[in-house]
This record gives sequence, structure tokens and C-alpha cells, in this order.
Amino acid sequence: MVSGPAIEPAMAGAPPLRLVADPPPLPRVDGGFRTVLADPPWRFTNRTGKVAPEHRRLDRYSTLDLDAICALQVAQIAADQAHLYLWVPNALLPEGLQVMQSWGFRYVSNIVWAKRRQDGGPDGRGVGFYFRNVTELILFGVRGKNARTLGPARRQVNMIETRKREHSRKPDEQYALIEACSPGPYLELFARYPRDGWHAWGDESAAEVTPRGKLHKGYQGDGYQGNLAR
Repeated sequence: MVSGPAIEPAMAGAPPLRLVADPPPLPRVDGGFRTVLADPPWRFTNRTGKVAPEHRRLDRYSTLDLDAICALQVAQIAADQAHLYLWVPNALLPEGLQVMQSWGFRYVSNIVWAKRRQDGGPDGRGVGFYFRNVTELILFGVRGKNARTLGPARRQVNMIETRKREHSRKPDEQYALIEACSPGPYLELFARYPRDGWHAWGDESAAEVTPRGKLHKGYQGDGYQGNLAR
């Protein structure tokens, strides 16, 4: 199932913005989704700066404010016992925890994405006001009693090490890790690409849709795997 909130057409001389309207309903399955993966389009204070998602020329993707993200009725479509994998920028960690609570989950751990160069060293092309960021976080939350991870998680380190790809795209290696450590059915919110075995909800999740934003040659993966689920 593929769906998602509508996007307002870009206006001349103005950044593209999402319509201020209720998004379409989230998908549902009998018993609820046991695992939810979400990469929300977080809105930063500087919405159209050089590295911002809504940069006027690069037009990477539109964003939602914190209230709109928190308002998504994830708690209504998740199973009584469920896992949440929530991507959050380093600068918005408190907001990420707020979203997790609003969606009915309790934070218990995290997974670090360490961005690597071709030689395996830290990829120093990251940005940040205080440090040059070479990591991103997945906040891991649970819902319900005894919502433990599956057996393979006991051997899984909480780190993914890969090269970067296009702006904001997360590593495909996350899916193998999640599928090994958490039960289905699976739902990805704000999905940019469809994936077999997953329900997808997002503007760019359909196979016939080309995700917005420039593909940077230097960001394409080259097979560096790092510490992945075995």
C-alpha cells in the first residue's frame, strides 16, 4: 500500500511547502503493525539555507513542523506490542523523543549511522554548527509489555557503517537489520522507495515516482558494509 500527504506545487521565487491540511489516513493491517520505521521531513529554523531541505534551487524535499509530525495517528495503527525506529537529526534529539512519546512509544535505545569514506574513515563532508556531523541517529522505542527484539538482535551492534548517498537518503542496510531484529508486519512512514514485504506511506514511495533532490555522485554507495546484521 502506497500513499502520503499532498505537496503544494512550487511557486515562482518561493520554496515548495506542504499544504497545511490533514494527511491521508495511515495504512492499517489486522492486529496492527509490529514494526514502524519513520524518517520524518524535519523542519529546521533556517528552512531555505544552503543545507536545508527546502533550499530554493536544490528543492530536496518539503518539510513538516513538529506539531504536524506529532499529530500523525501512529498509535492507532501500531500493534499493542510494537517497535519504532525513528530517524532524527542530531540537532533535534529532544524533538525526536517528543514525537516518539506522541506516537505511543517509549525510548529504550538507539542505532548510530556512521558515514564512511571509500577507505572506511569518517566522511568529513557533514555539516553542523558545533561539530562536523558524521553520524545520524535512529531512536529505538517500544510499545507494550515484553516488546523485546528478536534473537538475532542479541548479536547485532547498534551501528551501521556505510557511505552516504543522495541528500537525506538513509542506508538500505537498515532494512536487513530491522527485519532481523523486529517482527512484521512492517510499515515505513515517509518512505522514498517501495520495498518488498513492507507497507509504504509517503509522497515518493511509489515505484513510478522519482524522489526530489539532486543525486550527488560522491554519495553513492560502493559496497562498504561495516557492522551489519549477520
